[in-house]
Amino acid sequence: MAAYVIVDVKIHNSIAYEEYKKLTPASIAAYNGKFIVRGGATETLEGDWQPGRIVVLEFPNAHQARRWWHSSEYTSAKLIRQSASTTQMILVEGISII
Repeated sequence: MAAYVIVDVKIHNSIAYEEYKKLTPASIAAYNGKFIVRGGATETLEGDWQPGRIVVLEFPNAHQARRWWHSSEYTSAKLIRQSASTTQMILVEGISII
């Protein structure tokens, strides 16, 4: 079953975050993941959610998503993101419609 990492990022240091964006794609690809959404425009349809940068990643399964998040390939990028932003991130299983 496909798994999705859904991220809401509030960026505090845009220069450092640009470095994070350069490092991340290769780490995701190493675990057969791909970007579904990467920072497009958002519109709140219900509620009071005011998201920052939204990113959605798709992995073949939750195991691969977890392996990516804990991987040595992602560690340096993750540390940059954590210092340059405030992040809400969830992992959810679902079906791939593509």
